[in-house]
Amino acid sequence: MLLTLDVGNSQIFGGVYDRDNLRITFRRTSSIRASSDEFGIFFRTTLRENGVDPEAIGMAAICSVVPDAVHSLRNCFRKYFRFEPFLLQPGVKTGLKIRYSNPLEVGADKIANAIGALSRFPGRNLLIVDFGTATTLCAVTKEKEYLGGIITPGISTSMAALESQTARLPAVEIIRPPEVLGRSTVESIQSGLYYGTLATVRSLAASVTKEHFSKEQPVIVGTGGFGRLFEEESLFDAFVPELALMGLCRAVEFSLAKQK
Repeated sequence: MLLTLDVGNSQIFGGVYDRDNLRITFRRTSSIRASSDEFGIFFRTTLRENGVDPEAIGMAAICSVVPDAVHSLRNCFRKYFRFEPFLLQPGVKTGLKIRYSNPLEVGADKIANAIGALSRFPGRNLLIVDFGTATTLCAVTKEKEYLGGIITPGISTSMAALESQTARLPAVEIIRPPEVLGRSTVESIQSGLYYGTLATVRSLAASVTKEHFSKEQPVIVGTGGFGRLFEEESLFDAFVPELALMGLCRAVEFSLAKQK
């Protein structure tokens, strides 16, 4: 079985694949740094509690935007699982044609999302919207060209900025408000966070579609921890929370096939 880990700035999102079947998923905060021992004990305990024998894990695949976590994770798998993990990083063959000025700048999570979306929607242009610490949009063609992306502050990052940079605005629960106009300070902040993000993503998606996909509309794929908030807004053609994990699974398959 394959253990996949998407290491973000706020959370580690993990899952276990048995061939093409995603057996379990789990989340752990990544804002607090952990040692290799802490990671190892966490993974083995989490696997057991979810009915997966840790000894059945034969490989791990990691995409990370947190460089400090990679060293501990490598040592965790060496010590507690007795293998070297696969790391999706610059130089790894993925089948994507990166159109960035410097391809090495593209985040591993964006590459994993692109691979996952291409495997889920083969032969289609793609616009991937990821709602994490940052809200990002990435454009990928059906010819597997990664055209580029857009990075904006995530909904939780925006809330933290309001709280820290203003004297009287509190932190609020991030929810979908019942209407656009708030009737209190809390409701007004919630409305600004939610509907501001919604309007931004809609506008950017329309602009990218007009600029790059005018002849053939893209499939808009949503993912990320805050994506479920927007499922009722007709913002996506599909919401795939495990998109990066799916991409990691395919990246491992591609890498192993290249070695033969």
